[in-house]
Order: sequence, then C-alpha cells, then structure tokens
Amino acid sequence: MKPFDSTQGKPFDDAQGKRFAGVFTPIVTPFTTDDVLDEKALRSNVARWMTTPLTGLVVLGSNGEAPQLEDEEADRAIEIVRAGMPKDRPLIVGTGRESTKATIEATSRAAALGADAALVRTPSFFKNAMTSEVFIRHYAEVADASRIPVLLYNVTMYTGVTLQADAVEQLSAHPNIVGMKESGNDLLLISECVSRTPDDFTVLAGSATTLFQSLCAGCDGAILAVASLLPDECVRLVHLVRENKIAEARALQRMLMPIARSVGGGFGIPGLKAALDLLGFNGGLPRPPLRPASKQIVQTIRGQLDALGVLPVRV
Repeated sequence: MKPFDSTQGKPFDDAQGKRFAGVFTPIVTPFTTDDVLDEKALRSNVARWMTTPLTGLVVLGSNGEAPQLEDEEADRAIEIVRAGMPKDRPLIVGTGRESTKATIEATSRAAALGADAALVRTPSFFKNAMTSEVFIRHYAEVADASRIPVLLYNVTMYTGVTLQADAVEQLSAHPNIVGMKESGNDLLLISECVSRTPDDFTVLAGSATTLFQSLCAGCDGAILAVASLLPDECVRLVHLVRENKIAEARALQRMLMPIARSVGGGFGIPGLKAALDLLGFNGGLPRPPLRPASKQIVQTIRGQLDALGVLPVRV
C-alpha cells in the first residue's frame, strides 16, 4: 500500500518502493482492571488508527509491553489487530525472545496469524555473550526459518545491548532480512546502517526526539510511540524532509519535542497510556510491576497536548 499524504490529500510514491517504509506506531496493549487483555479496547484503538495516514501498525513492540505478555495473550493480540486492519496496510509483529528457538516459534505463530513482517529485538539477558557473531547467527537462523520478512530491532535503552553496523551490514545481505528499527539517538550508528546496507534495505527511526535528524541521515521512515498520538504530524514531518522543506521540518520537530520526550524515555509506557486516555483512546493501566503515571505526570502531559491544540473539547 502507498502511504497516504495527509498534507496534500494524495498518495505518494516511496523513492525506493520499499514496502515497510513510512510511519508506523507501536501500539499499546490495553488491560482491564483485572489485568486481562482488554479486547474491546484494543479493537476500538485499532479502528481509530485505521482512519489516520499511518502506513501500518506494530503490535507487541516495547510499547506494547511485549515481555509482560504470555504467548497466548500475545497471539490473541495479533489476531485482534490483524482483523481490524485492511490487508493492504502492513502489520509488523514483535516476535523477539531470548532464545533462537523461541523466537522462531513466535515468528511462525505471528505469520500464521497474518503478520506481514516480524520485528525481532536483540536477545539480551546474557549481555557479555552477545557479540556481533552471536547476533548474526541468531538473526540468520530466525530469517531462514521465517516465512515472513524479518526486521532487526535495536532497543538499547531496554536491552542494554546493541546490534552494531558491521552485523547489520552482513545481515542485510540475507534475502529475508529486509530492514531494521534503530530506537536510539546515535546518529553515527544510524548513518552507518544506512550507508552500509543495500538501497532496498529499510532503516526506520525509533526515537521521535531525533526524527528529523534521522530522516536527514537517510532513514526511510519511523516506528514511533508519539505517532499513536499525533499521526498526522509525524507523517507530515517525513514528507517535509523528503520534499527538502528543511526549515518547516525542523520547526515541526521542535513542536513535537516536549510530548516526544514524555512518551519516550521520559515517562515511558505509563506516560504513553495516560496520553492516549487524554486523547480519547483506551490506554488504560500498564501491567505490573509497571505502575500508572502519577497525577503530576498526567498534568504535565495534559499541558503538552493542550499546547498542541489536540485535546478533545470539554463540553
């Protein structure tokens, strides 16, 4: 599917024709007050996101609290999200596990449930053993076994390990590894991953606080938590950079910075869920041991959203 340009009212062609270029959001997993997957809330959120210009959705990413879900819950979430999306809008599913075997099994289940691609985070528990050689073998075995394309996933802020550019370069030659998400702010690493991989390899930014800079470094789009709140603005920023409207893009980046910090590394998943609640989505409670955002944090986020003029009007 060609992503929709909400700023001009017409589809646009990606320069490389890459299927997973564009703007995705890693959706939250809503839970009931009994700490059960809230299927109705999830369906409602997906339906609303499908009215936006987002390229597609990511389910079971870091912001989906994927490590907190049992396999049965994870599979049900995939099933619900896929059912709520047109077939021509890509669904990316987080399938990373600590072992290669478990990752292959999770990827296989995701493919059977309709995932278009697997987003595979770096294993990280045995940090000292996670060398480039180990990562290359792990990802190659997962990609060999997968019947859907694989996206590499660096999320160092949570894992404490990083898939370096040398490994990305080697893995990009695998026919079933089509891209990566780099969630950090290391622009040198991002630039190296772009420059050392083939033109048809998709590099997606994962940090909204450096989205403008990452796009200028050559990223093909992004997977952003803040895009679940402000999809039009995130899509517009990508378009502005592609159209070389640098001053406008820089100004939009500055505008997004406060809320991007809050729902990113600042207040994390509890902050993101609180922001979604304020905008009329179903964010709900995070799963323990994570705790809900404090009243002070909610007020901070409310002020940031109000400054952007996106809060629903109170009657």
